[in-house]
Amino acid sequence: MQLIHAYQHFILEEQLFRKEDSLLLALSGGLDSVVLLHLTIASGYRVELAHVNFQLRGEESNRDEAFVKQLASEYDLPIHVMQADAASYALHHKCAIQEAARALRYEWFRALAYEKGLSFILTAHHADDNAETMLMNLFKGTGIAGLRGILPKQDKLVRPILFASRESLEAYAKDHGLAFMTDSSNLTDKYTRNYFRQHIIPMVEQVYPGTQDNLRNNMPRFREAEYLYREAITAKLKKLVTKKGHDIMVPVEKLRRLKPLQTIVFELFHPYGYSAKQIPEIIRFLNASTGSVMLSDSHRLLKNRNWLVLSPQLTQSFDIVPIDASSTEVYFHGGRIMFMQTAGLPLPTTNPLEAFLDANELVYPLLLRPWKQGDYFYPLGMTKKKKLSRFFIDNKLSLIDKEQIWVLESAGRIVWVLGQRIDHRFRITPSTRQVIRIQWLSNR
Repeated sequence: MQLIHAYQHFILEEQLFRKEDSLLLALSGGLDSVVLLHLTIASGYRVELAHVNFQLRGEESNRDEAFVKQLASEYDLPIHVMQADAASYALHHKCAIQEAARALRYEWFRALAYEKGLSFILTAHHADDNAETMLMNLFKGTGIAGLRGILPKQDKLVRPILFASRESLEAYAKDHGLAFMTDSSNLTDKYTRNYFRQHIIPMVEQVYPGTQDNLRNNMPRFREAEYLYREAITAKLKKLVTKKGHDIMVPVEKLRRLKPLQTIVFELFHPYGYSAKQIPEIIRFLNASTGSVMLSDSHRLLKNRNWLVLSPQLTQSFDIVPIDASSTEVYFHGGRIMFMQTAGLPLPTTNPLEAFLDANELVYPLLLRPWKQGDYFYPLGMTKKKKLSRFFIDNKLSLIDKEQIWVLESAGRIVWVLGQRIDHRFRITPSTRQVIRIQWLSNR
């Protein structure tokens, strides 16, 4: 099957997007994204382009930016370019450069897609990327979910050439005379993925020829196996766990009798910050004396007679707290906030610790962070923006009060100044169809 027909078939089979959808395509200028762009245009889809210049490779980064702008001009497509300082982000957030670049890239893509009203974000991950990811996850010990590799679709994020090998992309580019840029950082094995690509997989291929094909062919089966596994685990945990307020209660004897015990304990406690290496320790903890405590970065596990009690730690202190769409409760340095869907339009509230927002205006992930100089918003009832520093002066906040102000942010726009006022753009209107109620329980 020709690559373009396989591409169209994959989109239909995985129900990735439709002809009427408008798409944002992440274009680096490399082989993968250039081929993805050509396939998408040739298949009749409407796209806009997005390119991030991380300024990590000097003139080479600027060369790539110039190339994608020229390519956009040739295709007569809108292009959006952002210059980002990944090095500063990595230093501030104490993470690796690659992790920083990924966070900046996807945060901007989501915000841009929302701003432009685009349906999906397309990235050029292919089958070889998926095989590498699966092996990396295997060695990191991420559990069975890691073996499924990269998913073709996650919310607005779509990988429509995930079925294709790099070899087939190279052949397509050659057949169609497509020019593309080469990233010199891909030639070094400094990064983990490159090391797997250049050393680990070629060594395995020498012993087991066809390893790449075998990994690609097994990926759909791993996805289906993970689905069945998740169904079984969810059913077991539903019968085991009881929620009491903010605590999760687990009966010790009932847990002890379950099989396979290590797997169930991993799936039960891993989401709360407990690592795979701690699982044997948790199993031994079942025999601990009452009052014994075992901590993760975010939670506390308490042995209380015949129960394990899992509670959030109230001492977390993060500069920035990301909040996804599934969150119902978030702990931060200023206390905790609770998210609730409400039916119908609420009555007006004067409670400064409560906010009612138009859910359709929110773009996830939300960010909860301390306010900073230069921040502005549109105070409820006002159609002009106001700097928070001026807002605080007008409302006679003391220096101590200002130091304790947190804001909730959506796609770069402040949604709510906690304890003060919501942004006018997120208010409830007669056309609102879905309402989010947010309650702040301050620890002051």
